[in-house]
Amino acid sequence: MNRLLAIIALCLWALPLRAEPGRHWRSIDPASTGWSATALQPLQDYAELRRPTALLLVQNGAILASFGDPARKVGVASVRKSLLSALYGSAVADGRIRLDATLAELDIDEKPPGLTGQEKGATVRDLLTARSGIYLPAAHETPDIKEKRPARGSHPPGSFWFYNNWDFNTLGTIYRQRTGDDIFESFARRIAAPIGMEDFSARDGRYALSPVSIHPAYPFRLSARDLARFGVLYTNGGSWNGRQLVPAAWVRESTAPHAATDRPTRGYAYMWWTLPEGGFGRGAALASGYGGQLLAIVPDKRLVMVQTAETRRSGIGTRTRDFIAMLRKIVATAP
Repeated sequence: MNRLLAIIALCLWALPLRAEPGRHWRSIDPASTGWSATALQPLQDYAELRRPTALLLVQNGAILASFGDPARKVGVASVRKSLLSALYGSAVADGRIRLDATLAELDIDEKPPGLTGQEKGATVRDLLTARSGIYLPAAHETPDIKEKRPARGSHPPGSFWFYNNWDFNTLGTIYRQRTGDDIFESFARRIAAPIGMEDFSARDGRYALSPVSIHPAYPFRLSARDLARFGVLYTNGGSWNGRQLVPAAWVRESTAPHAATDRPTRGYAYMWWTLPEGGFGRGAALASGYGGQLLAIVPDKRLVMVQTAETRRSGIGTRTRDFIAMLRKIVATAP
């Protein structure tokens, strides 16, 4: 009998931990899964100092630590780009969008005088990796983008990385034209509903036009707990409860480094930032939005960390490099 019980216990131990949250998130005691008593102190210190709207740490689909209000929806700024990247995975796999299709083939242009012949040679892949070589004003640009924008025509497509809202907004236009789907309804149907987002609806997205461009931005509002579900989906390789929502090959490719950037600790993938394998493991990536909207995935540790921040409610500041430094400490001690 004792031997049988030992075998049963060994089999149960070998079963994988539940990888997704259920209808509602569950919280667990970090010590019960092998975390030391002091391992999460950097997270506690960070939360007390920065006071973001919400901060969540998730492992194996359960909450290890939570600060603030994870149900409060905020504008997640450029995190929207990583959300759209997930939709591109299915569109590419279904053959509705080709990564090597040029803007000329797709009949993509801009306000008069329009794109040049060189600019129309940029491909979908060039836009996904922010290497289009098209340096034009765009909706929802930050002052930093405007200030640093290269001269028009200074780099041919595919040759130079520049974080460029024109590329990202135009990808939204391409997605809508090639699939016939609204971005927010598509996200709600293809991703939010299947993974059980508790707060998001298609009404939480809007198209933001600007006089400078025909290609609108597509801002989202999300809660931290819903954004964490999206992170869990990616740490699971695009799978949720056995259903492949984002092609596994796309998850790997879209979070692998494709371009060097001007950030010393980050590369760029397909509308995701990449984190160095040394210190974070394979496939670690970051969705980052202006003002402290951050989603980090660390697949090797099955970790997801989310931060949301409203400027009028936050503390002394939310710099991405501080978030990454804190995350590095957490990953170093994670079981």
